[in-house]
Amino acid sequence: MNRTLVVVSAGLRLPSSTRMLADRLADAARHELEQLGAQIDVSIVEVRDHAHELVNHLLAGYPSPELGQVLDTVARADGLIAVTPTFTASYNGLFKMFFDSLDDAALVDKPVLIAATGGTGRHSLILEHALRPMFTYLHAVVAPTAVFAAPEDWGGGDAAQGSLVSRIQRAARELTLEVDRRDMPTVKDPYDNPMPFDRMLLGE
Repeated sequence: MNRTLVVVSAGLRLPSSTRMLADRLADAARHELEQLGAQIDVSIVEVRDHAHELVNHLLAGYPSPELGQVLDTVARADGLIAVTPTFTASYNGLFKMFFDSLDDAALVDKPVLIAATGGTGRHSLILEHALRPMFTYLHAVVAPTAVFAAPEDWGGGDAAQGSLVSRIQRAARELTLEVDRRDMPTVKDPYDNPMPFDRMLLGE
């Protein structure tokens, strides 16, 4: 079966530790799904590339064709990996704008793996007090294991890097098991069954 994963990375710079963590999670999830016999298509969304489009969308009320295609890709994905840097003890503004721009039903029952990066491990609670509540509100199915990576996880020696690898593998396994047991998502086209104009004039 063909499966699609979308990885949303909200880092502000390239290269960034946020994108590095996103890539590690995507590789682990791809491996786990291939072990289950699925063929995987992974799409990476760098939110910074759509910053101006996101602002225009929130001001005007409709997305550009390019942004609309990205949002539709997320809605149609079998699973989502969402990674943000820590800003003022929470997700950054671009990350929030991106998910504010999705249709209200886009993430309903969709498996989501949440992850974050930060300058110190003390910021790891962002996962539980900011990200998990937001995705729960959006009715996503959030993987039990969330992944936080601080600088010491990348350069703290074999033990620290081994701990990060272990968390990545566990979170990826949880995500892929949720993806594997679900049917492919269907997205309702709002223009599929439009109300006739004469009925609209009657206020129906």
